[in-house]
Amino acid sequence: MYGLIGKMLVAPGQRDAVIDILLQGTGSMPGCQNYIVARDPTDQNAIWITEVWDSAEQHRASLALPAVQQAIAQARPYITGFGERFETEPVGGFGLPGA
Repeated sequence: MYGLIGKMLVAPGQRDAVIDILLQGTGSMPGCQNYIVARDPTDQNAIWITEVWDSAEQHRASLALPAVQQAIAQARPYITGFGERFETEPVGGFGLPGA
């Protein structure tokens, strides 16, 4: 499995709008086991995205999906940058295959 945890920075006052866009545009992504969008409790302009995929290849392929491309295009004007980014190798846990 492949995991990704990343911080997205957004324009002031746009965090909830970007969260809505991300959640609407990512409903069906083949190979995605878990996709969590979270508010950063210490930064009103930051979003954390945690993903678990069957493979890194499926994650890369998801970026070409029309719904994902549309979500990226809609959110792009409000994204001001990216913070930390961590790649992981999930091995199990609640809600994951084999758990």
